[in-house]
Amino acid sequence: MGRRALRQIDPRLDLSRHLKTLDELPRPWDAEVLFGRRAPLEVEVGSGKGLFLRSAAAERPDVDFLGIEIGPKYARFAAAGLVKLAIPNAVVVIADAARVFDKRLPDACLAAVHVYFPDPWWKRRHEKRRLMRPSLVRHVERTLQPGGRLHFWTDVEEYFHATLQMLADHTGLDGPHEVPESPAEHDMDYRTHFERRKRLHGEPVYRAEFTKPTD
Repeated sequence: MGRRALRQIDPRLDLSRHLKTLDELPRPWDAEVLFGRRAPLEVEVGSGKGLFLRSAAAERPDVDFLGIEIGPKYARFAAAGLVKLAIPNAVVVIADAARVFDKRLPDACLAAVHVYFPDPWWKRRHEKRRLMRPSLVRHVERTLQPGGRLHFWTDVEEYFHATLQMLADHTGLDGPHEVPESPAEHDMDYRTHFERRKRLHGEPVYRAEFTKPTD
């Protein structure tokens, strides 16, 4: 299912506080430069329209969130949503997630990583383009703090099981831990717009959680 067209962004909005490029991220890494404080940091890979970032950051003001979105139009849209709601603890970076993890994020700096509905790249010859590949998941393991969590959701059963096996083969993360489906309390009570569309159409969503050992 492809991405839908986005609404126009109000050109008067100043996105500079909430929208960054890879080059604008601190090097060496210092989350305080982005958020103006020291707080637990969680990363979402593939933020899309920004529903998760808006909801999670508003519900958990004691946590900072970095959304990574490779599509500039979607990154701008997600950042605009944060600006309109005056959410201070979330920033979107326009970048390839693999480069952000490799070039910016140091060891044990993240409390959680969220990956929701990445492109499954259906054709077998394109599988190497999948986001969830050995090089990235090793970076996820490296950047998670002991006790940190990886949240992985997809609507593609084959991709789900292939990713679980890859995580078992290439990381020491504990899991998969089952994630029960929660009933939506209102029309936008979903992790992402994609989850909302799938569940409203009665289609399955496959969820798993992994944790980094504390020993």
